[in-house]
Amino acid sequence: MVKVKVGICGFARSQDIVFANLRLLEVQTTFYKPMKKVTAEKWRMRAPKDFEFTLKAWQLITHEPTSPTYRKAKMKIEKGKTDKYGFFRPTDEVFEAWEVTNEIRKALDAKIVVFQCPASFKESEEHINNMRDFFRSIDNRGI
Repeated sequence: MVKVKVGICGFARSQDIVFANLRLLEVQTTFYKPMKKVTAEKWRMRAPKDFEFTLKAWQLITHEPTSPTYRKAKMKIEKGKTDKYGFFRPTDEVFEAWEVTNEIRKALDAKIVVFQCPASFKESEEHINNMRDFFRSIDNRGI
């Protein structure tokens, strides 16, 4: 038997309407620039107990600073640090971005985190190794 869950990405309608009519929401804002943890905690408290949140990981983990998504988020990375972000690089900056993502995930009690990668993230030995190291290194309890 196949189980299908229907939800939406982001609050396209008011929270009250979403919480009353659906049981799943993918939080997309966390991809661009994570909200405050207290906001996530408020969403979790307002949502029905059986409501499920998923969220996108912060783009600092997956996308390089040259991505147009950084501009959309109005994020600027300090010169000389652009090679520290994206593509699951084993850098403090990427792991710090995961910690921020994971704190919000915990506040939402989300079991699924979506790692959206750009088209420029091609299969290569370096990228595969980065992903292996990243997923082996992060705290993934509860996911």
